[in-house]
Amino acid sequence: MERLEEKTVKTEKIFSGKVISLQVDDVELPNGRISKREIVKHPGAVAVIPVTDDHKIVMVEQYRKALERTIIEIPAGKLEIGEKPEICALRELEEETGYESNELEWLLSFFTSPGFADEIIHLYIATGLSKKENPASADEDEFVNVMEVTLTEAIQLIKDQKIFDAKTAYAVQYLQLHEDVLLK
Repeated sequence: MERLEEKTVKTEKIFSGKVISLQVDDVELPNGRISKREIVKHPGAVAVIPVTDDHKIVMVEQYRKALERTIIEIPAGKLEIGEKPEICALRELEEETGYESNELEWLLSFFTSPGFADEIIHLYIATGLSKKENPASADEDEFVNVMEVTLTEAIQLIKDQKIFDAKTAYAVQYLQLHEDVLLK
């Protein structure tokens, strides 16, 4: 079996921003040739599937500038430096929806775009939800509408391309495959 590793020969930092950085790596391919790889570095993120006692999924609608449109998503956010994913998940749940959870369970983690980025998302399900009286406020540049949908409605939102991002579609598919999780 052929060795499929690419050895980094040189890294050039191109950009460092608030959320991502970009680098170009020169790599040695398995056949010995040199090639370039443009890589987006990301600190990682969490996404939360909040499920109410009546088995509805709490989602947020927000404008996404990169798409020039609003989409409906599960609550999610970037990990802060040194932050544990479960702490970030509870923080994002509260900031984006006003809910807190007394039961948070890690489901799985996945890479979003491994062809050019190292972003990993840790997916959680939150149950035992209650509205906080004075929830932490969202980021000052973040505006969302909170909504609750059934699994059937979420599937229709995917068909209607209102849910249009991979993490939310992945979460809905997870619930379809593990409907017992939704009905806990």
